[in-house]
Amino acid sequence: MSITNRYTTFLSFFIVTFLSSTQAMAFQNAGCGAGDCRDCHSVNRDEVAQLLKGKVTEVLDVKRSEVPGLWDVEAVYNGQKLPFYIDFSKSYLISGNVIKLKNNENVTEKNFVKMNKIDRSEIPLEDALVIGDSAAKYKIIVFDDPECTYCGKLHPEMKKVIEQRSDIAFFIKMFPLAMHPHAKSKAQTIVCSKLQGEHKKALAFLEESLAKKSLPAPACTTDVVDKNIALAKKFYIASTPTLIMPDGLVLPGFKKAEKIIASIKE
Repeated sequence: MSITNRYTTFLSFFIVTFLSSTQAMAFQNAGCGAGDCRDCHSVNRDEVAQLLKGKVTEVLDVKRSEVPGLWDVEAVYNGQKLPFYIDFSKSYLISGNVIKLKNNENVTEKNFVKMNKIDRSEIPLEDALVIGDSAAKYKIIVFDDPECTYCGKLHPEMKKVIEQRSDIAFFIKMFPLAMHPHAKSKAQTIVCSKLQGEHKKALAFLEESLAKKSLPAPACTTDVVDKNIALAKKFYIASTPTLIMPDGLVLPGFKKAEKIIASIKE
């Protein structure tokens, strides 16, 4: 799935929403003269947050867009950071792909990639379960829920990847979602086995849980799972599985093996 499709998956609608009573083409009649019309208009994050109240969860950043007449808006929608646009009249919210006609560059995709890269050094891997060679050149971090159906579908694909590419490995972080009432306890059981040096047992527990089997109670007390949940929130990771690529790009959702390999090549 391309980054464009991933964006469309998270934002499965294309809207032009009326935001205020200002005339839609007000910026064309503002008397900017021969200069840059953008010099006549201004907006700040708080103002945009008020305009989008009830439409997005949070507005993170607003800046001038390379697209004339628009501002780029970085906002949180359904727990994911997504790019939006607001016109200079502050009357319209635009979501969806903006394509540059000159070279077919997808401006929205570029903005999506830029805002969804994170510093991987902030993610500790001591508690991560490893599929593949831990010394592999390309390390993909996966936030995984032990009761997530799509995580269960992803695991065979990860195994296909390492069969084809020994230079790729997956580091799995337990991230139980609140929607799965038994996931946190299972995540604790899995993490405890890992922390006690029983990596194979931890992987076996994860596979059993993904197969809808019950697990024993956690054999230790640890705050690792709570820290993982807090870390996911910090990076606006709200769903499982979520892959974090070697360059820090966040890719939410199930991926086929060939798509994961293609993403490494990209």
